[in-house]
Amino acid sequence: MKLLRPVIALAAGGAAFVVAASPALAQSGHFIEQGAGAPVCTDIGLQVSCTGKVSGLGGTTFEITVSAAGIASVECENPGGNVAPGQDTAIDVAGTSGPQPTPRNGQFVFDNPPITTASPEPLPPTPTCPNEQWIPHITDVSFTTATLTLLEDGVVSDTVTVPVG
Repeated sequence: MKLLRPVIALAAGGAAFVVAASPALAQSGHFIEQGAGAPVCTDIGLQVSCTGKVSGLGGTTFEITVSAAGIASVECENPGGNVAPGQDTAIDVAGTSGPQPTPRNGQFVFDNPPITTASPEPLPPTPTCPNEQWIPHITDVSFTTATLTLLEDGVVSDTVTVPVG
């Protein structure tokens, strides 16, 4: 029993160290939500482009992603080359800054370049067009909101949803 006490004390001390060290590993990066650094997302036709600032970065790398849902305006082209209105359809687009090294000051402004989504994927011919022979073309997308997510070392640190102007 005397030999078991030091082992238990050592295990308890090690557990206390792990618990005490956990807050130091917590991600603290966040989007600046007020003032000049607040995220602004703009509808640029088929894509969304966002600018803003993050602060409190502490990991070795970070990444900012943007996702937005919208309603695509569609035109349909028949085999003869004639165009007719298609059925508007819901689409999703996404983009990323890609992994970036964390700046020494823990802050990053994403405005030059902004973070921009990819264009929507091509649509299938139906149900947006009358039949499989028609080709749908997205002419515009109306976006209302975009969601920005900050990841530090692959772990989500902050998420913010902003209107798209």
